[in-house]
Amino acid sequence: MLARRHTIFNIVMILIPWLSLCFVDKTKVRRYALSSVIIGMFEIINHIYGHQRNWWKFYDKPKSFLKDELPFDLGPYMPLSIWMLSLSYGNFKKFVLLNALTNAFFTFVFMPFLKTIKILQLDRLNYVQFFIYIHYKAYLLYALQYGLEKARLTQ
Repeated sequence: MLARRHTIFNIVMILIPWLSLCFVDKTKVRRYALSSVIIGMFEIINHIYGHQRNWWKFYDKPKSFLKDELPFDLGPYMPLSIWMLSLSYGNFKKFVLLNALTNAFFTFVFMPFLKTIKILQLDRLNYVQFFIYIHYKAYLLYALQYGLEKARLTQ
């Protein structure tokens, strides 16, 4: 039963964020896609490291990066990066605030929910450490997009 619930959760978690991009202007999707993909790959590396360090624990056995952590990268991470940039790029304070609120919701509301429905729980990190783990990448995303914008302007 856990495996089926986990599979359905993964499918929904991947489909909904990508379908939500239908509501973002196509020029903005193209503009922010490269930085979102690059930061998404960086997040995959972070997840591999966290997987090895047992920072979180998935209830479903056997452990598998492909069915456990990867759907979080493919699903919400890259599309939400596009959303965050499209809603606030150019206003750094707004970008940081929007990311902090989103990351706080994910950390302090959604993670306990995932524990309740027996998908995932934090193991060697507490909620504050996990918030820092996901929030610092917002600054990298903004800096990466800023660098890409500068590179486009110099061409």
